[in-house]
Amino acid sequence: MASPCLEDPSLERHFKGHRDAVTCVDFSFNTKQLASGSMDSCLMVWHMKPQSRAYRFAGHKDVVTCVNFSPSGHLLASGSRDKTVRIWVPNIKGESTVFRAHTATVRSVHFCSDGQSFVTASDDKTIKVWSTHRQKFLFSLSQHINWVRCAKFSPDGRLIVSASDDKTVKLWDKTSRECVHSYCEHGGFVTYVDFHPSGTCVAAAGMDNTVKVWDVRTHRLLQHYQLHSAAVNALSFHPSGNYLVTASSDSTLKILDLMEGRLLYTLHGHQGPATTVAFSRTGEYFASGGSDEQVMVWKSNFDVIDYGEVLRVQRPPATLASSSGTLTVSILEQRLTLTEDKLKQCLENQQLIMQRTTP
Repeated sequence: MASPCLEDPSLERHFKGHRDAVTCVDFSFNTKQLASGSMDSCLMVWHMKPQSRAYRFAGHKDVVTCVNFSPSGHLLASGSRDKTVRIWVPNIKGESTVFRAHTATVRSVHFCSDGQSFVTASDDKTIKVWSTHRQKFLFSLSQHINWVRCAKFSPDGRLIVSASDDKTVKLWDKTSRECVHSYCEHGGFVTYVDFHPSGTCVAAAGMDNTVKVWDVRTHRLLQHYQLHSAAVNALSFHPSGNYLVTASSDSTLKILDLMEGRLLYTLHGHQGPATTVAFSRTGEYFASGGSDEQVMVWKSNFDVIDYGEVLRVQRPPATLASSSGTLTVSILEQRLTLTEDKLKQCLENQQLIMQRTTP
């Protein structure tokens, strides 16, 4: 495997076609298509191949809030302020099936890794799980006491994580349908949440301008980033698990190095709030959208290695945050191959770092 080579991300291309703010973006599994939703009530499916015409899908009666391709790429799910979820076939016909059960705006939609089910989050304060092929509502998760902004399956499909305006992030067991844990460290509405590719931790973005990373096994706060000057609206993990990209109302995108616990890049592309961001499935690209009606595609460049190798060997980020919440201390352990000697050495190193940084 070639050694990692840091290069600056570059703007590859941008797509214009929406007539109002872009709210969401997602790449198909093979990166041949990019879907976006907008306040103009339309979905656009853009083709990464140059000179290809985009598809515009009209069907929702109000703002499209979320989009997600199925793992196979044969289906595209969307949610809307019209309280419905639609499953589209992303071809020129643009046929769709409507799913109804929510009683308020649908904020989030996400397919399970096997494609058999999907999860939605809504302003009706519930999370709902649906069967894709039987086209039916299965069950609700109801413990949030305010709007639910986001819900995602874990990579293995066993857990669901949700983010809410009640200022909590909740972890749910899909089988028992019970809330396993509530993370209450956010100082404001929690706008977005996602699982690390390894499934061992989650990252959440907040209206309090922060990004927080928790371990889902120990429930410890691992990292806390306060880098944006306005609300963080979305985030996305690089498939290697080593990087995180964020989109903020301060109009910037930021790329964080999770192994080092530091900011790598700040990208200025959008005029006005950056509302959404997502890595492609290989990590070679990421896309962003904003209130400027633009969809931008960036080439990552900063992690130029064999992506196939990365997807075969996914390591969890071995990082810890100090209790103060603003200082981030990184322990470069690799939990999957850690020996007792290495662990002892890491803990000793951390003690030294903590002593040096304590006033």
